[in-house]
Amino acid sequence: MPTPPSPAAAAPGRHGAVAGTGDAEMTTVDLVYFNAGGGHRAAALALQAVIRQQRRHWQVRLVNLVDMLDPQGRFRELVGLAPEDLYNRRLARGWTLGLAQELKLLQGAIRLGHAAMLRRLVPHWRQAAPDLVVSLVPNFNRALCDSLVQALPHVPFVTVMTDMADLPPNFWLAQGLPQHLVCGTATALAQARAAGHPERLLHVASGMILRPEFYEPLAIDRAAERQALGLPPHQPTGVVMFGGHGSQAMLGIARRLSDTPLILLCGHNAELARRLRAQPAVAPRVVLEFTPDVRRFMAMGDFFVGKPGPGCLSEAVHLGLPIITVRNAFTMPQERFNADWVEDNGLGIVLRRFNRIVPAVHTLVDDLRAFRYRVARMHNLAVFEVPEILADVLATAAQRETAAALTRPAVMAIAA
Repeated sequence: MPTPPSPAAAAPGRHGAVAGTGDAEMTTVDLVYFNAGGGHRAAALALQAVIRQQRRHWQVRLVNLVDMLDPQGRFRELVGLAPEDLYNRRLARGWTLGLAQELKLLQGAIRLGHAAMLRRLVPHWRQAAPDLVVSLVPNFNRALCDSLVQALPHVPFVTVMTDMADLPPNFWLAQGLPQHLVCGTATALAQARAAGHPERLLHVASGMILRPEFYEPLAIDRAAERQALGLPPHQPTGVVMFGGHGSQAMLGIARRLSDTPLILLCGHNAELARRLRAQPAVAPRVVLEFTPDVRRFMAMGDFFVGKPGPGCLSEAVHLGLPIITVRNAFTMPQERFNADWVEDNGLGIVLRRFNRIVPAVHTLVDDLRAFRYRVARMHNLAVFEVPEILADVLATAAQRETAAALTRPAVMAIAA
């Protein structure tokens, strides 16, 4: 497991201020997220927590994009749900077929609504007056960046990709913008270069952003804790997880793996947990609803089974778990590359469907040592690297601002 860097005792902000100086002006950093899928908000919360740990002299504000675009909540009033809730309910039910086509329609609607979004966002930025804006969302970065340039042209805009690649195209990479890009894979970096993004605006992280508690020492006696949960202490045990809202696919996986000890993490899907508990099984299993201690339960497993979401896969690999996942027509378009990432790095097995899960588990368990070795070679410290990148962006912006201020009197004197 990678060791995180020590928190900075006095990390500089944009104005050269450090924690504890009292009189220095705070640097305001806005992290833009939304709740579709949960990973964007999780990344924002992780960055906020690490920045606090590092004692940077920054005021970090979490800004929900939906609240910015619909401050009166008219969509919720009309439909009865927030827009993200519709998406999350589809994920929980496994209704993902056709999302690629729907995404194209969404991107078209965003292009058509660009002027309307600017009318909402420009006044927001003028009133909020951040020193740095960091987007953790896809698709809306042209509107976010254009509006910031119009409102506060000297404030830098950074997009931190929370997906492993820009798929489908233009999901994350909005061309022709003064947009800093933080890429967590070599593929994402190559895509950004191929799209013509200037090298000076490209930054590299070593993976996806994980919550900082994933890097804290974890004292765990796996055999004893498994036994306390009713699981066999030494038999290979699978961890099944499909994000914070679960998935109906877990029912079929659990049924087929009836003779395999399992830890099934259902997130906020209480109905799914109820149905899994009612399902007959030969081997012992533990069914959990939402828990803040996902890391501990994942660490009790020997392998991971789930969707190819960037967060799920990154957490599993960080905790040393080889992966079994799928790639097919039901896989969300932005997650299909992640299955390639698993295969290309030898981190697990990618199936067309989970109906082949039983032989896949046998294959993985038979070669578990080799899979674990390849998983252990992956080192992801992105959550600690991104604040350093943001500090560099702020420092560069401050230098340019200072240089512009120094040249302004000379220009005025010449004009006079």
